Amino acid sequence: MNTANVISNNVVYRETMGFRVFSDDLSHIPIKGDRCRVINTISPNSYGITRNDPEFDRALKTTDFLVLDGVYFALASILLNGKNIQRNQGPDAFDHFIKRLDKEGGRAFFLGSSERNLKLIEERATREYPNITIGYHSPPFKPEFSEEDNQVMIDKVNAFQPDILFVGMTCPKQEKWAIKHRDQINAGLVLSIGNVFDWYAGTQKEVAKIWYKLRLGWLVRIFLRPEIFRRNIGNQMRFFWHMILTFLRLKKV
Repeated sequence: MNTANVISNNVVYRETMGFRVFSDDLSHIPIKGDRCRVINTISPNSYGITRNDPEFDRALKTTDFLVLDGVYFALASILLNGKNIQRNQGPDAFDHFIKRLDKEGGRAFFLGSSERNLKLIEERATREYPNITIGYHSPPFKPEFSEEDNQVMIDKVNAFQPDILFVGMTCPKQEKWAIKHRDQINAGLVLSIGNVFDWYAGTQKEVAKIWYKLRLGWLVRIFLRPEIFRRNIGNQMRFFWHMILTFLRLKKV
C-alpha cells in the first residue's frame, strides 16, 4: 500500500501520498542542535498546491519535520494503510515549543505579519512567557520577495540569534522561504505557523483547543473564515480525488 511506518532515529513517520509525515511526540524534536531544522505542515490544501508548484512540493518533501495540519492526511493514512498520524498541528506545535522554550529560557523571533500584530504578539508572549526574550520583524507585503528583502530578513533574524524562529507569511510562501534559507538562518528551529500569528495576536478569533482535540478544528475554521474554504476548495477536492484513486490502486504516488 501507499503508506508505511518509517522509524528514523527512534522517531515515527508515516509515508502518506508521497509525503513523509512526522507522527510522534514533539518532545523528540530538538530545539538546539548542530544545524537549523524546519517544521512545516501538510494539509489537503497544501497537497493540492504542490500539484502545480514543484518548488513547494520539494520544500515539503525536504522539510525536516512535516507535521499534520487538519485531520485528512490522517484519514488518508488510516484508509491506505490502517495507520493513524499523531495530531501535531500548527497551534499544537506553537504551544509545545514556546512553553518548552520558556521552561528552558531562550530567545524567540517572529517573522511575518504586520507591525501591529507583531507588537501584540510581543506584549502577550512577554506577559505569558517571562523567560523568553522576544524579537520580531514585519517583511514587506508582496507576492514575492526580492533578494534584498530576503537578505534583510535573514540579517534581522541572525542579529537576534533566536533559538526558535516562528514564520507567518501564509502558505506556500512561508514554507518555501524557510527551506530556501534554512542553511543561512542562525536558529535551532524554524516553525511555519501562518494563522497562529493572527490568533495569538488576537486579531482573528482563535479556534478553541477542544475542537482540535476532537479533530474538528477544520469545521470551526470554515464557519469563522468561509472565504478561505471557498478559495481552497479546488485544492482540497484534488486531494480527496487522488486519495480515492490511490486507494483503488488507479494512481501511483
